[in-house]
Parts: sequence; structure tokens; C-alpha cells
Amino acid sequence: MKVGFIGCGNMAKALIGGILKKKLVKPEDILASDKSSEARNLAEETYAIRVTEDNAQAAREADYLILAVKPQFLAEAVAEIREAVREETVILSLAPGKTLAWLEEQFGRPLHLVRTMPNTPALAGEGMTALCPNDAVTAKDRAGAEMLFGSVGRTEFVPERLMDTVTGVSGSSPAYVFMFIEALADAAVEGGMPRNQAYAFAAQSVFGSAKLALESGKHPAELKDMVCSPGGTTIEAVRVLEKNGFRSAVIEATAACIEKSRSM
Repeated sequence: MKVGFIGCGNMAKALIGGILKKKLVKPEDILASDKSSEARNLAEETYAIRVTEDNAQAAREADYLILAVKPQFLAEAVAEIREAVREETVILSLAPGKTLAWLEEQFGRPLHLVRTMPNTPALAGEGMTALCPNDAVTAKDRAGAEMLFGSVGRTEFVPERLMDTVTGVSGSSPAYVFMFIEALADAAVEGGMPRNQAYAFAAQSVFGSAKLALESGKHPAELKDMVCSPGGTTIEAVRVLEKNGFRSAVIEATAACIEKSRSM
């Protein structure tokens, strides 16, 4: 299997690193293109993959072609590779807001298309990626897409009508989580803990809690109750969070993110 990348940005590098770490393909079977010589050289030096400044070359060779360019540059990139893409190539787009219908229109012919929405924890191998295929995508295509993005975390197939919801709950939500970690650490610093140590305690607590939620299969409310002893410190903190609209603030922020995504 040969994998091509149009663009060598952070998400492309995360995927390349994950793919190679899991030994899904050999370095020589990855070809990444980028207009920036600096980005190409860095990718080549870091991962020992092949690089080119010719987008069409990457498109011609790929069995799976990952479009890792920003949405505002995607139309230009597609115009460069439109004729080079082979009929059987599976094209995976990382661009938020660009629908399957839009992609089909840009390419101007039926192709195997998968719209994706990864998030930045992929950089640490703990990402969450939504995959949304068009009708041309086969079971084999789906398996390949799931394998590639599974190299940097978890994957789920979703209908396209949920892609904006994915933006709110997954694509953008790491920012909310980082704010929570920062707030927890600020409180610890106020309590006398050194800043670096506060970040370590806060971040590991969030990471461990998320892992427990995923692996235990228990409802989040049940896990919360396991920490809340009667008359204890935790339930007092929960009371204050509820008093200040913690859950409502998260729901409203996520809903606003989803609505913004729909309007873009």
C-alpha cells in the first residue's frame, strides 16, 4: 500500500509518525508533497520518507491520498491533482467544512472519498477521528482508512449530518479541556503548589479519568459518584461547580461551536 500526503503540516506529520510507528507501511511507500521546502526537508529528515514539491506526483502514486491542507487552499490543491488521481485511489480529506458533495464537485468525477475530522491529541497518538465515506467507498477502502487513522488514536464512522457535531465534541474540544487543565493548575498554584507540578497533577488526572471512562464502560455519573464520599471534599467541589453552571457552560459552549461549524 502506498500512501500520499498533500501537505506536510502538524496533522500530516502526526499521521506519518503513527503510520510508521505501527509499521503499516514502509517509509519508502509514503510520498508527501508540500510547496514549502522547509516543510519537505523536515518531513524527510524526521521520517525518512520520500518528498516532492509536485502535488500531482504524490496523487499519481497513492493508493490512499490524504489531503492535509487548510480549507482555504484545498480548491487550489485539488485543481492541481484532479487529473492525476487514479480511479481506484481512496482520497481522505482533513479539511473542516468541506463536504463530500463539495469534494465531488471539485474533482469533477466519481471517486472514493472519505471526509475526516481528527483532533490535535493525534499528535500524542491519542486522537479521535470521525470518518465519513461517500457511496463509492468499499468495505476494503473503509478498513484501510480506519487502519491509517487508527494509528494515531480511535476512529468512528459517522453520517455526514453529524460532522458539525463532531467538531464541537471532538475537533474543537481539546481547547476546552486545556482550559480546564489550566484552571485546575491555577487553583493548585493558589493552594501553594509549584506551577510545573500543578500542571502535571492536573493533566494526569484528566488523562487518567478519560482512560478510566473509556476502558471501564461505566457511565460518567457512576464514575463521579465513586469519587464523591458522603459529606466529603469532592461532593463539596461538585456542589460549587453545579452552583456556577459548570455543565451548562460546557453544553452551551459546545452547542455554539456546532452552530458556528454549520454556518461556515
